[in-house]
Amino acid sequence: MSTDLGTDPRSRSRAILEGPERAAARAYLKGIGFSGEDLEKPIIGVANTWTETMPCNFHLRALAKRVKDGIRAAGATPMEFNTISISDGITMGTEGMKTSLVSREVIADSIELVSRGHMFDGVVALSGCDKTIPGCVMALARLDVPSLMLYGGTIAPGRLHGRDVSIQDVFEAVGAHAAGDMTDDELTELENVASPGAGACGGQYTANTMGTAFEILGISPMGSGVVPAEDGKKGQVAEDCGKLVVELLGQDLHPSRIITKDSLENAITGVAATGGSTNAVLHLMAVANEVGVALDLEDFDRIAWKTPLIADLKPGGRFLASDLYHAGGMRLVAKRLLDAGMLNADAVTVTGRTVGEEAEQAQEGEGQEVIRAMDDPLSPNGGFAILRGNLAPDGAVVKLAGHNRREHTGPARVFECEEDAFEAVKAGSITEGEVVVIRNEGPSGGPGMREMLAVTAALVGEGLGDSVALLTDGRFSGATHGFMAGHVAPEAPRGGPIGAVRDGDSITFDVGARELRLDLPDEEIAKRVEAYESPAAKYETGVLGKYARHVGSAAQGALTT
Repeated sequence: MSTDLGTDPRSRSRAILEGPERAAARAYLKGIGFSGEDLEKPIIGVANTWTETMPCNFHLRALAKRVKDGIRAAGATPMEFNTISISDGITMGTEGMKTSLVSREVIADSIELVSRGHMFDGVVALSGCDKTIPGCVMALARLDVPSLMLYGGTIAPGRLHGRDVSIQDVFEAVGAHAAGDMTDDELTELENVASPGAGACGGQYTANTMGTAFEILGISPMGSGVVPAEDGKKGQVAEDCGKLVVELLGQDLHPSRIITKDSLENAITGVAATGGSTNAVLHLMAVANEVGVALDLEDFDRIAWKTPLIADLKPGGRFLASDLYHAGGMRLVAKRLLDAGMLNADAVTVTGRTVGEEAEQAQEGEGQEVIRAMDDPLSPNGGFAILRGNLAPDGAVVKLAGHNRREHTGPARVFECEEDAFEAVKAGSITEGEVVVIRNEGPSGGPGMREMLAVTAALVGEGLGDSVALLTDGRFSGATHGFMAGHVAPEAPRGGPIGAVRDGDSITFDVGARELRLDLPDEEIAKRVEAYESPAAKYETGVLGKYARHVGSAAQGALTT
């Protein structure tokens, strides 16, 4: 790999470290171990989201060391710094989950602040759990210095009675336990083996969805994120990323050349083809906003509807993310899409090669069953669709992967928060055919737009996953499967028609017509919306109060202003 660093690879750090007037800055750094020679080289920030609070990011401290080794070997000086991360899985179903989406903005802001303040010449950002991934990329887009994102990778599968298990099995087991179909001891036995080490949740849930999306988008090197967290090759991947970011300085390759409308459409196509998380809608819209690319819900619907679902991955399929790696990874998915004319092949990636060139290097695992042929898809359409209608004038996202339901009409069961809905599921009071409505869980109303995995998994565990529909102005976990519509906008506290729904009202999901409908006259809906009062805001001060006041609609990516 070349170490030719171009004309002025220190164009930023020179201003903070060079010349007699910067002696104090150098003195500080020399006192903690940097040499004069170190400070004469390009400075690369290594933004780490390491934490001890979850497995997803637990191993990133070790990976960061290897990234720094690569940076030094390539002739630059690394400076590591940390930012926050919050576990979606651990906080799921609690008040703590309200902080998760908020953390995306804090992560992006903090990486941007440190990198601007210390005037790094380039940045490598290490991510793991769900919000750290888009948060890192949002920051890189803002900074627009030579940079890349390294995703920490998936956890290995757990093993129970000769079969692979994941954290999804645990969430669904809670419902089975509540229904009396699983004993305390059986639940504990599963709990003890389902999460066997470091790495992000094992299916094509939000973390793996975003990790693979950013590979095909090009801000992560193709083939880097899909390597599992504790695979022996991951350390070398990290070291190679350290060398690559220094090479980017010489090429003067910036995120603004990589994150384009074409590459964002490639990312959407990748999400659709792999049955990825509906959270990708929020996160890709947020990244597009950072680079000034116009991206809206219709782009997602247009692309998903023409893209076959070819990856047989959990939560709706059979296989885990580690199986995707052995099958050929996102490079093989990209090759399938390239051959079908569904990839913007000329989009530049962080390797300096186009995504088409990366796809041509695909190698298919012998006998693999994870990635189907394009003429033999799991479904002719991607894993999600966008619905509108009198219940969601600004749009809603419906998950389609893992089931064949495209229509549902049923009576509403209305809950003002997630906890009330979960208690009803545990009590066995939800019946077949109903539409569970959970409101006041949107970006502002929650605040924080909690994921409803505790509810959806419990419904599946109780055997209702194929007969009940659910809609919410909150979000769904990537591990959710079933007929579920989230991101309903506008949300209830901001005058959304979801506030008009009452128990027993008839609600219709019609994917073919792209409609989410409350079967009432417009005049009655308007009268009810006018009369509806959301519960009093729980947070009026602190970070959650600030977020509630400033966050925008889910239909635009839940951005803060």
